[in-house]
Formats: sequence, C-alpha cells, structure tokens
Amino acid sequence: QYLSRYKRKENLDSFTFVPGRIEGTEKECLACLMEFCGRSDPSWTELSNFTHFLNFQLRKCEQSVFFSPAVGAEFCGF
Repeated sequence: QYLSRYKRKENLDSFTFVPGRIEGTEKECLACLMEFCGRSDPSWTELSNFTHFLNFQLRKCEQSVFFSPAVGAEFCGF
C-alpha cells in the first residue's frame, strides 16, 4: 500500500497501514514489489527479504514519535 501510494505521488504523511485492507490485485502488488526491490529479475527469496525489511522499517516509522499527530505536523514530509 505504501509503495503503490508512493508511486502515485500521494501524501504518505497521513496514511497508516491497516492489516487486512486490500488495495489492488495480486498481480499489481507483485509488479509494484518488483519495481521497487532494486533487482531486474528478483528471485522469490529476494522479494521476500525486501518485503520483510520494508515492513519492519514501515512499522518502526509508524511507531515513531516523529510521526505522531501531536508532533507530525512539525516534520511534514520527513
């Protein structure tokens, strides 16, 4: 969801991932992951490692005080 919104140049500052909410098809998801993973022909292992790393980083980002509603306005686009 983050990558597809980033690709569409949407503002990610106010977006929070909601588990279980599906956006797009499996084919679109795979194409987006392949575009952003940084490999021209990634293996399933490389895609898996990329998604695990990305999910870890995004969870940390969402939990950060810098992205809370109280402080987030000061760091718009951070």
